[in-house]
Amino acid sequence: MEEHPNVELFRRTYRAFTSGDFDALGEVFAEDTVWHNPGRNLISGDFVGREAAFAAFAKEFELSGGTYSPTIHDVVANDEHIIALMHATAEREGKKLDMDYALIFHVKAGRLTEGWDLWTDQAAVDEFWS
Repeated sequence: MEEHPNVELFRRTYRAFTSGDFDALGEVFAEDTVWHNPGRNLISGDFVGREAAFAAFAKEFELSGGTYSPTIHDVVANDEHIIALMHATAEREGKKLDMDYALIFHVKAGRLTEGWDLWTDQAAVDEFWS
């Protein structure tokens, strides 16, 4: 079975994110994208616009001293959505993050227009990023 083109869109996004290539991220995120980071911690909030979303992404790497490391379990997509099953590890101030999560994106005209990350244990994520 052939992969949906939005699976490759996610893989491009992942490669850009994990390499810190914000120019390449700019090619896949809509200028008016909205990023939703749930919880009550230093990286929580709704970030409106590509620059705000990218600043939130950069803060994950900054606060973790560059140790934030996501890996892909699986990706499914259709014309309007991408769902990626992920795992992340990171270290921060003697704390460790080692958890599964899901990324959900809305897609329009080949660009990511809105995204959410949903963690298996939001309370533990809040503790890690607080």
